[in-house]
Amino acid sequence: MPKNAKAGRKPVITVARSEHDRLLAFANTIAAQNPDASEELLLELERARVVNDDRVPEDVVRIGSSVTFEPDTGETRTVTLVYPGEADISVGKVSVLTPIGTALLGLAPGQSIGWTARDGRRHELHILSVDAPPAESRQQSSGEAA
Repeated sequence: MPKNAKAGRKPVITVARSEHDRLLAFANTIAAQNPDASEELLLELERARVVNDDRVPEDVVRIGSSVTFEPDTGETRTVTLVYPGEADISVGKVSVLTPIGTALLGLAPGQSIGWTARDGRRHELHILSVDAPPAESRQQSSGEAA
């Protein structure tokens, strides 16, 4: 059992200030239509260590990152974390508003986290590797012109 799973503690996560602000506004906006997703995202953002964008380590999952992880099913997966409008599971783009997308946010290789699927089942995943988002993706997240 991964260290983080003991006593139900969640791992420390790191989120870029610009993404934190944008995701916070987004979670509040969707609260009426999707209260469960909004609440989960707000809880993750509340416990996040928020840092300036240029201080986010390259191996931390952020919007636009490609992340390889091992779920409790044992089948290694690689996905890219995106905003909801960009999500397309057929090409591996997972929305930050999905339960697994929210769980991935801010994690780094070696960390594990438990999460609850939409069907109510508990799962756990372990981060194997993270590829930083392309520079233009980071600029869009921070509101800079690409």
